[in-house]
Amino acid sequence: MENNDDTKEDPQSQVKNSVSMEKNCCNEDTFRLHMVTWNVATADPPDDISSLLHLNSPKTPDLYVIGFIIDMAVEDSWSHLFMSSLAPRGYLKVSSIRMQGLLLLFFSKLAHVPFIRDIQDTYSRTGISGYWGNKGGVSIRLSFYGHMLCFLNCHLAAHMQYASQRVDEFEYILDTQTFDPKKTPQILDHKLVFWFGDLNFRIQDHGMHFLRNCITSHKFNLLWSKDQLTMMKKTEALLQEFDEGPLDFQPTYKFDRFSDCYDSRPHGTWLGFHGKMRKPAWTDRILWRVKPKEPPPEEEKDEDRDSVLDEKNTKKKQEEEEEFPLKLKQDSYTSNMEYGVSDHKPVIGIFTLELRKMYETPLVRVCAEGEWSADFDAIVIYSPLQPFPSSAWDWIGLYKVGFTSVSDYITYTWVKDDEVSFNDELAQVYVSKDEIPLLGGECVLCYYCSTLQCIVGISSPFKVQESKVAVEGRSSTGEHRRP
Repeated sequence: MENNDDTKEDPQSQVKNSVSMEKNCCNEDTFRLHMVTWNVATADPPDDISSLLHLNSPKTPDLYVIGFIIDMAVEDSWSHLFMSSLAPRGYLKVSSIRMQGLLLLFFSKLAHVPFIRDIQDTYSRTGISGYWGNKGGVSIRLSFYGHMLCFLNCHLAAHMQYASQRVDEFEYILDTQTFDPKKTPQILDHKLVFWFGDLNFRIQDHGMHFLRNCITSHKFNLLWSKDQLTMMKKTEALLQEFDEGPLDFQPTYKFDRFSDCYDSRPHGTWLGFHGKMRKPAWTDRILWRVKPKEPPPEEEKDEDRDSVLDEKNTKKKQEEEEEFPLKLKQDSYTSNMEYGVSDHKPVIGIFTLELRKMYETPLVRVCAEGEWSADFDAIVIYSPLQPFPSSAWDWIGLYKVGFTSVSDYITYTWVKDDEVSFNDELAQVYVSKDEIPLLGGECVLCYYCSTLQCIVGISSPFKVQESKVAVEGRSSTGEHRRP
């Protein structure tokens, strides 16, 4: 169970939306993705992130992906802020990964969670000869309705003169990060890859006066040709595979904190001499790559067994691409100038993901049997809807509606140890009354598959009744239920 505790999350208004959302998401093959990249360094989070996440927008995302560059040694307050802000709106933190100076969070609407599988994460260090994690990349890869997606958050080498080193670091990260070898062993094997973070590419050649005039007059296009990432894409074949929206927003680095003014303080250097102010730059970026279609296999006269297998695999992939296409459209690419806690401004990318689902049925159906309260043991019924690698380590968690992560359960029951009956179609397991909350409340049940390391079934919301003990205790103290 130790592995499972890393993924706590609980349901609240998420679940209330899940019933209607399940109907929609099963018919709609269009999904909205909201991405944020932000170098916050050592800053504490702002009081309100509504604007950053567009929480008041009528168009609600299906997925949130948040990448931070963050210098905090202990449990960070940023993750807690995002979980507490998104959970009441029906989002679950499905996965996260932290490597010293990088943090990546993946949130999903609860209705999609049983269809997010094959979740893995990994990291690569590139700071101080590859031993220090202040620079490098962290990634989360997963299957979303059968389509393999990968999100790579990077912090690359700083300073104007290291553009080529930044590309080398990116290539190193792609080469060193590996996953389950069966489907997508490396990042570029995924059908869709997002590459984002503080990539640290600068605007070269132009002087400070010209730069600031272009920014003030919103003539950003005059700076594009000298943006290092744009320049490197002309010569680097790997970079040419990645797309990016137009840079029609102010460069996001470097600002005076709590200000819209670019760097106004000279930086101290050796022997007391003062350095130059940092030039503005689009260091913070979001790019993406849709995997190119598989080329047709080359015809060979003398085919050995391996070449025949390769040809069959290629043909299978081509058929899958035709039957289950995936398209991506960027709806918005901008920065948010209202946040001043860092010398970087956050960058937001909003996308529409179009795909044909490879499956629409969860692996397990789970529900609460009869009335639930802390006055008696309760029964959970579950039934496998499709074959999956179940094990004795699978468990069913009881969650409050609005839970934040997989490990945010009230209690759990082992599907084998606590089983009371079983046949080919359904099974029953019990939950001890001692584990059920006395005060009751709106709850859901989630079946967690230990082998797949994800939730594979979620119940409809149900009411846990307040126990007689709680009612009698309130009566004896003269307390009354508020309307």
